[in-house]
Amino acid sequence: MKNTPETKLTGCLINADLAPVTERNWTWKDFLFLWMSDVHSVAGYMTIGSLFLMGLPVLSVLVGLLFAIIIVQILCNLIAVPSQKTGAPFPVIIRGAFGVYGAIIPALVRGIIAVGWYGIQTWLASNAVVLFMVRLLPSWAVFSDVHKHGFLGLSALGWASFISIWLLQLVVFWRGMEAIRRFIDLAGPAIYITMILLDAVLLYKTKGHIHFANFQHSTNDHHYLLNFFSVISLTVAFFSPIILNFGDFARYSPTVSSIKKGNFWGLPVNFMAFSILSLITISLTQPIFGELIIDPVETVARLDNQTIAIIGILTFVLATIGINISANFVSASFDFSNIAPSSISWRKGGIIASFGAIIFTPWNLYARPELIHLTLDILGLFIAPVTGILISEYYIVQNKSLEINDLYTTNIYGNYWYFYGFNIKSIISLFLSVGLGLVVVFLPYLSFAQNFTWFIGFFSGLFLHSIFMLIKK
Repeated sequence: MKNTPETKLTGCLINADLAPVTERNWTWKDFLFLWMSDVHSVAGYMTIGSLFLMGLPVLSVLVGLLFAIIIVQILCNLIAVPSQKTGAPFPVIIRGAFGVYGAIIPALVRGIIAVGWYGIQTWLASNAVVLFMVRLLPSWAVFSDVHKHGFLGLSALGWASFISIWLLQLVVFWRGMEAIRRFIDLAGPAIYITMILLDAVLLYKTKGHIHFANFQHSTNDHHYLLNFFSVISLTVAFFSPIILNFGDFARYSPTVSSIKKGNFWGLPVNFMAFSILSLITISLTQPIFGELIIDPVETVARLDNQTIAIIGILTFVLATIGINISANFVSASFDFSNIAPSSISWRKGGIIASFGAIIFTPWNLYARPELIHLTLDILGLFIAPVTGILISEYYIVQNKSLEINDLYTTNIYGNYWYFYGFNIKSIISLFLSVGLGLVVVFLPYLSFAQNFTWFIGFFSGLFLHSIFMLIKK
């Protein structure tokens, strides 16, 4: 069997969306813009801001962020290869490890997490819309009060904004991957213009003075090391959803080298530039507003310049929608389509994800720094083992080879049939790794390791899967 995307495939495990792509038109710039869109969001800004508030010197946080983003770059380059070679998305590639039916389990886990993130990002963007409307129409402020006009923890204006952003994203998604590519090409770079303009305004207000001393740091060596490695782990956990399903985008590139070039400029270079801009912006909020503000929307909303505030708010909305569609909507659509390819298309999978995002009530998951870290811990402990298992299967167990036909066949003689379509060894590896992560998160005396659940899950998944699979050989 040929390991090429041109192979003719039929059966119940395939549809037009899950089949290997034949048209590959993503250049390195598209991957750069993809990462811009993924990084330049309200959630990305708030996550970076929360790390600067952990008690470390500023330089230590920046070094930790650099280490973390290089790890993300390496992992994405590894995850990209099997999808780029075969043209297949993540839910199909993972069939090689879990079996053609067993792959539903990790794909469903990734899909549910994508829905959670999709809801979080939609809510964060809708917050900006609320502030925008109150800025334009101050009399509407009463409808933004959750205590007077609220339902399920969200105000009436909050609900209206949330549903509006929800519908807008659905429209962009419905137009297909090419429309999504064009949208993120616009959304990613736009935030730089706004942040530079915002920093210029803030620096003018402080007469050019900027101080990083407001970030208090601990002199305790134990806390220093713990927090330093926490910065690395939490940053990797933040990117873990798109790391796992990066193949959904890599499949559209004609070459691996193009992907690696885009990842270099989009991750170490772009991410560190955005982190420094975020640091400057957050630092300038202290002397102007009397407190450190890690929410960029709140920062621009407090400015006395109406035009800049409105432009800033709308740009953050645009950027956040960009990451949401690329990192969460696309993934969930493929993952849910994989459950029943013959009846659930990519677009139907997207609709499932959309309604799931409302059910999650995401405003309860990402409201405060401690909730941000807990959310990242929980999401990471489920995604990390699957990432480790995927890398183990392709690079260690299969030695960089995949039979593309067997990924779509229910023939009992196929390489990925295993036991009635399920690879029990991979499933056990996944559950043991997740269980280990849950123990770390919820046992009080292991709380010191809570922020490291991504690495615990990743290495346990990679190690257990490799051992279990190589025993038979």
